[in-house]
Amino acid sequence: MADSLAQLTARAQAAENAVDGLARQLEAMGKGEEGKLRMENQRLAARLAELEAKLESKGGSTPSGKSAAEKVKEQGDLVRQLKADKASKEVITEAVTVLKALKVEAEVEAAAAPADKPADAPNGDAAEEDEVNPWDVKASSDKGIDYDKLIVKFGSSAVDAALLERLERVTGKPPHHFLRRGIFFSHRDLGFILDKVEKGEKFFLYTGRGPSSDSMHLGHLIPFLFTKWLQETFNVPLVIQLTDDEKFLWKDLKQEEAMRLARQNVKDIIALGFDVEKTFIFADFTFMGQCPAFYQNIVKIQKCVTYNQVKGIFGFDDSSPIGKISFPAIQAAPSFSSSFPFIFGDKKTVPCLIPCAIDQDPYFRMTRDVAPRLGYVKPALLHSSFFPAMQGAKTKMSASDTTSSIYLTDTPKQIKTKINKYAFSGGKDTIEEHREKGGDTEVDISYQYLSFFLDDDEKLARLGSEYRSGALLSGELKAELINVLTPMVIEHQARRKEVTEEIVTTFMTPRKLSCC
Repeated sequence: MADSLAQLTARAQAAENAVDGLARQLEAMGKGEEGKLRMENQRLAARLAELEAKLESKGGSTPSGKSAAEKVKEQGDLVRQLKADKASKEVITEAVTVLKALKVEAEVEAAAAPADKPADAPNGDAAEEDEVNPWDVKASSDKGIDYDKLIVKFGSSAVDAALLERLERVTGKPPHHFLRRGIFFSHRDLGFILDKVEKGEKFFLYTGRGPSSDSMHLGHLIPFLFTKWLQETFNVPLVIQLTDDEKFLWKDLKQEEAMRLARQNVKDIIALGFDVEKTFIFADFTFMGQCPAFYQNIVKIQKCVTYNQVKGIFGFDDSSPIGKISFPAIQAAPSFSSSFPFIFGDKKTVPCLIPCAIDQDPYFRMTRDVAPRLGYVKPALLHSSFFPAMQGAKTKMSASDTTSSIYLTDTPKQIKTKINKYAFSGGKDTIEEHREKGGDTEVDISYQYLSFFLDDDEKLARLGSEYRSGALLSGELKAELINVLTPMVIEHQARRKEVTEEIVTTFMTPRKLSCC
């Protein structure tokens, strides 16, 4: 803890020094210019004074009422405004220096804060908080994660109505129901990607899977179903990473088993209908030796990120194997088109859009910080909410507990039994009480699953209204879910049987893609 406070103090001092430099730059500008420029400097100086007030602290502690994450967001807004106002390069550079110092402060603060207490909570505040990181997700409420708070904590942007309207205008088709229903709820720089599309420029998609079991479950399908829609909508290449190395490092798996599971999971992914002419799938253990450019980018990223930074971002400690410490660079590298010269040739700045669950965001915050230093484009992201466990959004979905989800290998009987027996209900204890008071769709798992897999907006709205009014019983809602999921899983199983080892090898062979 003492080391964290010392780091925090040092970072705060760095921020103060950067602010002083910005003030000197503004003063110099004021002396050399007249009229309009002087008025502009006065306005910028006023903003600087406001920033200095927010940064004031004793011994590097966080100012009262403002978390480090909130300061990062405010400073980011200031940098964007300075750029919009066409301030001088020197002024913008100093403001960016402050922003970088604040980001480091935020990472240190997050690492030092207790897991059940937010970084900005006052002493003695025992309020339970959501926990979201790449390896663990815990909700403090039966309604699941508070995603509005998570957007503020992570510093991302909400997918709002204006963005959806623009997406429909650019693509000429309605947004996917995952977007309309807020399942993909947050983003970083999606507007930048749409800017490129409007100019007739290409981007590429990148998503992935950590193979830890023979069969994927319904929750694993969400990023792939959405990615497939994005690929078909924009006609762009897609790379899919299987992190068999990650699972070897974090799970009790032998290396050969992790590699076998990767190929098994690839069959499930291919069965969703991805176009082999536009899709490249790779597993890290194999691909690392096939593509020198991929490894070269990994090492470049590793050189840019310090041990203290990865400790702050990912929570590593002195007992963590060095393989874990170095792994984030491996997940970061596919964000850059130069990692795939057989697809993009010498085009090193093709933008990347990453659809993923928001627990993966720490990897790509790190990637976005590194990208400009390497001369690459920051990847854009679209974040999804979490697919809840059968027993409720507050419980953890576990591969060791087969009742926690519907697996793609489940039989119709297993699907029906799991839903009827284990799906958490938002209904009341008796039929009479339910008819009188209605059910709670915010906690009812059958309704939550329908929101993911029932395409019909009008039917979903009707079911929700009838359930909340008490006209529809819990058993009837579960029956609706069974009728949706059973044929979907059966059809997937049939398609998967058609995926041969030869087809898997074709998808996983480095090659030129047709849409590039």
